[in-house]
Amino acid sequence: MLKNTGLLLIVVCLLSCTDKKEVGPKMPNFVIIMADDLGYGDISSYGNPLTQTPNIDQLAKEGTRFVDFHSNGAVCSPTRAALMTGKYQQRTGIEGVVTSKNHRDVGLPLDEITLAEELKKYDYTTAIYGKWHLGYSTEFNPLEQGFDHYAGFVSGGVDYHAHIDQEGYKDWWKGKKMEDESGYTTDLITRYGVGFLKDNNPKVTHKPFFLYLAHESPHRPYQRRIDRVLREVGKPGNLFAQDSIQDIYKEMVEVMDEGIGDIMDTLKEIGAYENTVIIFLSDNGANSYGNNGVLRGFKNQVYEGGTRVPAIITYPGHIKPGTINAETVLTMDLLPTVLDFIGKKPEAHTIDGVSIKDNLINETDLQERDVFFDYGNKSAIRRGKWKMLRIKEGEDFIYDLYDLENDISESENVALEHPTLLNEMKNRLAHWDVEVRKGVQLVTH
Repeated sequence: MLKNTGLLLIVVCLLSCTDKKEVGPKMPNFVIIMADDLGYGDISSYGNPLTQTPNIDQLAKEGTRFVDFHSNGAVCSPTRAALMTGKYQQRTGIEGVVTSKNHRDVGLPLDEITLAEELKKYDYTTAIYGKWHLGYSTEFNPLEQGFDHYAGFVSGGVDYHAHIDQEGYKDWWKGKKMEDESGYTTDLITRYGVGFLKDNNPKVTHKPFFLYLAHESPHRPYQRRIDRVLREVGKPGNLFAQDSIQDIYKEMVEVMDEGIGDIMDTLKEIGAYENTVIIFLSDNGANSYGNNGVLRGFKNQVYEGGTRVPAIITYPGHIKPGTINAETVLTMDLLPTVLDFIGKKPEAHTIDGVSIKDNLINETDLQERDVFFDYGNKSAIRRGKWKMLRIKEGEDFIYDLYDLENDISESENVALEHPTLLNEMKNRLAHWDVEVRKGVQLVTH
């Protein structure tokens, strides 16, 4: 009898220990949704009165909406390099677009440690669907950069129906194999995302996941679901859209929003929504067909319209719903932030991004820092409310200084009124120029 009682106690103890393990803290899942060329004023939660984006707006209601979030680059590839590595894109050599015409044999260096590679070390299942734009050759394919699953395109943008890039090459991949399939690009990206979530339900796999949905919308060519094909194999360039580009653009954004709603619904369906960090952002500002609100400039420029972008982060039960975040945050901050959410630090020796987890959870202020932007003939340094632009004209430099707190549109140059500050920022930018490129082999410029 005593022996049986002892056995019973052992069994109870084992069951108790097992139960405690099961109810312990779970690793959160991560979903990053990146729009392409979406401007600061392109969605309704950022003040657009015409474009309806109820699902993105719902994310804003459930989490924090950033009003001073910046893409690292003013164009596609540099921002994506910063997202993947947590550092200024200049350190990776990708300072410009990886073009389908001139850069088909280069890409993000394989010795860079990507966000996907970081998370795989902690048993995450990783996937990217959509736009890669960090290398055309299979040598630089996402499957070589830490992702378990990939379907999408490697160029800057494909025909939404024919999946042909700007130079007339077919560009739709499943893993490392080019394999086209029918479908509107935005819908295909959503469909793959939904399928991945259903196939990788943590309640079934007992593994967390990282899903990166890299949308093409609203990048050109401008096409709706019902529109004709605008590109042909072997022929560089585009045919022209027959209808108003603004109307097409609006619908492209709304279709993307519809797909984001499908992702949200699927997360809830599999019971993973409450344990998933969702990050929505854009890779740079809009071009002249889009809406950057009151901001000056467009994509390809380091004025605010080129880099200040919509961004929203949700994590139910952890991030206070409906908050507005005015901290200056860059794309490169996401890698250390994601790792901080699971109590880890980046493996790379040099990381320029900073974790904003405590700011998100506890609403603490970020430590003051200078941040930098560079593209084309313009560079910029941001220090609190101050932003200095350095514009190269021939062999000379012109310097502008703006007080963004009182002049977010960058309309009044106050450089002459603050000579000491201007000189400090000049020197700091010059030092960064050299330090960030030291020992780096240029990939694109």
